[in-house]
Amino acid sequence: MKQYNILFLCTHNSARSVLGEALASTHPSGLFVGYSAGSTPGTAVNPIAKDIAVAELGYDESKLRSKSWDEYGLPNAPKMDFIVTVCDNAAGEQCPFWPGNPATAHWGFPDPSQVQGSDLDKRRAFNEVKNGLQKRLDILASMPLDKLDSMSLKEVHTKS
Repeated sequence: MKQYNILFLCTHNSARSVLGEALASTHPSGLFVGYSAGSTPGTAVNPIAKDIAVAELGYDESKLRSKSWDEYGLPNAPKMDFIVTVCDNAAGEQCPFWPGNPATAHWGFPDPSQVQGSDLDKRRAFNEVKNGLQKRLDILASMPLDKLDSMSLKEVHTKS
């Protein structure tokens, strides 16, 4: 079974994109290998995002780090099949050239790390992002992945 590389982009690569990476890599279909990066990566992964990725999804904690999207433009980087921006800032930025002409889309979510309130309020915001990404990945997994282009990938956003 072919696996598809999917790169989730956000500005700081500390919350939404990290959740995308973990969700794609642990998706029950086995179709995806998730990656994440940011245009201006932060210094660390958000602790709530890390907890969800590791404790709830079973993702390998050693893979969780904030990293620059420049890593995925290098010659030895994995070739991406799909590029998905998950924050409005990253969607509006000039992205690097992605070898292989991957299909691209924007699946925007509010930044859960900006939520003020109790720990329960913050975790609820992260779970909303997690659930939204999960739903879109489920839809994507049901599509003919070898025939997808950017337009079809964008339709995943409208179906969720």
